[in-house]
Amino acid sequence: MDLAEISDRLEIADVVTRYTRAIDTGDWDRLDTVFTADADIDYVQSGGIHDTYAVVKPWLAEMLPAFFPKRMHTIGQVEVPWVAGADELQCVAYFDNPMPMSDGQGGEKIVEVGGLYHHTMVRTPDGWRSRKLVEEVVWKRGL
Repeated sequence: MDLAEISDRLEIADVVTRYTRAIDTGDWDRLDTVFTADADIDYVQSGGIHDTYAVVKPWLAEMLPAFFPKRMHTIGQVEVPWVAGADELQCVAYFDNPMPMSDGQGGEKIVEVGGLYHHTMVRTPDGWRSRKLVEEVVWKRGL
C-alpha cells in the first residue's frame, strides 16, 4: 500500500464513521459531509424509504427520533476493494444497531438490527462522499 491508498482508505472509513455518528446523535446536517447532493439512499430492507438524499435527510430527522429516540451504531469491518487511481469505489461496512424504543406499556424494549451498509464512494473536490447507500439487513431482534 502506498501513502495515497492509505490516505484514501482512512478517509473512506471516516465517511462511514461520520454517517453513523450523524445518525446516532441526530446531527442531520453532518450528513451533508457524508453524501453527495444527488445520492441515492435505500432503507427499504429495514422498513424505510428509497429516495434521493434531499428526500431522505428530512425523513430521517422526522422518523428516527419519533420511533428510536436513542440510537447507537457499532461498525465492524470496512471493506474497500482497492483500484489504484479510481475515483469511484465500493465500500461495505458491517453494522450492529441496538436501539431502545417504547414497549407500548410505559417502558422500553431494545430492538436491534444487524447488516451491511453498501456505499458507492466517489472522490469529490471536498473529499470522498457516498453517492449511493443500500442498507442490507442480515438479522433483526426485538421487532
